[in-house]
Amino acid sequence: MKFGVSAPLTDRGVGAVDFGRAVEEHGFESIWLPEHSHIPVTRRSPWPGGPELPEHYRRWPDPFVYLSAIAAVTSRLLVATGVCLVVQRDPITLAKEVASLDHLSGGRFIFGIGGGWNLVEMEDHGTDPRTRWSLLRERVEAMKAIWTQDEAEYHGRFVDFEPLWAWPKPVQKPHPPVLIGGNGPGTFDRVLDYCDGWMPQPERGRPMSERIPELQRLAAERGRGPIPVSLFGVKADPGQLEEFARLGVDRIIFSLPVERSLEELLPLLEERARLAEEFA
Repeated sequence: MKFGVSAPLTDRGVGAVDFGRAVEEHGFESIWLPEHSHIPVTRRSPWPGGPELPEHYRRWPDPFVYLSAIAAVTSRLLVATGVCLVVQRDPITLAKEVASLDHLSGGRFIFGIGGGWNLVEMEDHGTDPRTRWSLLRERVEAMKAIWTQDEAEYHGRFVDFEPLWAWPKPVQKPHPPVLIGGNGPGTFDRVLDYCDGWMPQPERGRPMSERIPELQRLAAERGRGPIPVSLFGVKADPGQLEEFARLGVDRIIFSLPVERSLEELLPLLEERARLAEEFA
């Protein structure tokens, strides 16, 4: 298994550059940053993680800006979104951002995506929550066209553009891996239809011992090989890691607390680095 680290950085606590360097120095494969463009004051959209939305959600920066800074001061660390809210972004602009970051980092970008849970937030961007999954698919397909074609065009219900030129193209061919999060009933269809991997949170939904074999069975039925599974927000629990290794999990992404100093985070990084070395 490969091991990454996620920590929602904010304008308080450790800086992105120092944290990125520390993650690479401790031997981790990847670093993952989340996204919320903003948090509506209304709580009409409940947070899936519990009754109270943590305050730090209001303070998340743009992940592409912070990941670019981290990529510039590291040499092998993969930089990743966990997750990018594609339904709240223009696909032509987002395709440019992804390709530029992959180019800047020398092919070290992983594109983790999701449909989002905050319906009010996406409505503020002009997105109808009822059609967000169809919109997500079209935007991903349109971005793939931009990344892989010299003169790209796309014609769908929600995304429609005539032939265009857009460079740079991603270093990774045909494009950076697209991993989708989620645990809902339509998630496996999305993984198999237009993504390269699945990135669920193991604490939500049915047990991984049921879901991972089901995904691989469906993949085989569609003529696809095994689907890489990256588990997001995993605890530093050796027993859980043993189970996930047995299930063939490709990547473990540890979550660290937010708004801490580097000195506070270093012992946590060291603890998880020892586990990663044991289970790698």
